Amino acid sequence: MPNQKHLPFLILVLLALVWGSSFILIKRGLDSFSAGQVGSLRIVFSFLFMIPWAIKVFKKIPKEKLGAIALIGLLGNLIPAFLFAKAETGLGSSITGVLNGLTPLFTFIVGALVFGGKLKGGQFAGLLLGFVGTLGLSFIGSNGDLGQMNFYALLVVLASFCYALSANILKSKLQDLRPIEITAMAMAIIGPFALIYLFSTDFLDRLQAEELAWQSLGYMAILGIVGTAIALIFFNKLIQMTSAVFATSVTYLIPIVAIAWGLLDGEKIFAWHYVGMLLILGGIYLVNKFRD
Repeated sequence: MPNQKHLPFLILVLLALVWGSSFILIKRGLDSFSAGQVGSLRIVFSFLFMIPWAIKVFKKIPKEKLGAIALIGLLGNLIPAFLFAKAETGLGSSITGVLNGLTPLFTFIVGALVFGGKLKGGQFAGLLLGFVGTLGLSFIGSNGDLGQMNFYALLVVLASFCYALSANILKSKLQDLRPIEITAMAMAIIGPFALIYLFSTDFLDRLQAEELAWQSLGYMAILGIVGTAIALIFFNKLIQMTSAVFATSVTYLIPIVAIAWGLLDGEKIFAWHYVGMLLILGGIYLVNKFRD
């Protein structure tokens, strides 16, 4: 058993490996399915996996907590699942993973402005640095030169902001619930909507017609069960053990894993990409350095 003191860091590394791999799994899902189908499949598999726990804990959840749990499901799962899938139709999986690094910055902003707190000078500099890096990455073309804005990058920014809202809601409103209860009920609330959407599309036709459909479906099962349901249980636990900012700092490590998968998959990363990455990571560092 790992030392209790080191357990948060172990969970952080495991989450980075799992979530850093999620972007390449999304990419493989897009080989056969539309962005909307990939997003909904991710939620559906997670929902189906968590049903037994949802049934078991349903009566234990105080009714006044259901609103916050619904927001966790919506902001922390449903909306980002669709946004990330759509973003990867116009961005490489590695760059998507890097842009996801904005989550700790947004988490701090939301925590400070909505839940009380003040921005220090060093933190403001970090936020500015992070946003400059994001803006730079948004203007890098497929040949590595600076050009027109890639609006798909803004979808990742929006998804990261949703994650930040979700993390702060969980820390402030659901600290007294077990992580598996939060995850199970969140999936029970949003899962049916994803299921209805999925079967309103040509999903079944693609499953029969696309050559790689069943392989893509397998990747979506891994993403939904391991990369969403199981990972969320550990993530929610990590927030309760530490803080929303510490837990979302997993996105320091996610880009490393995402870039490694991207390079293995033949994606090209140019000099300007590294400049943008360094600016984002530098911004995250400054925000955390001056938070106390």
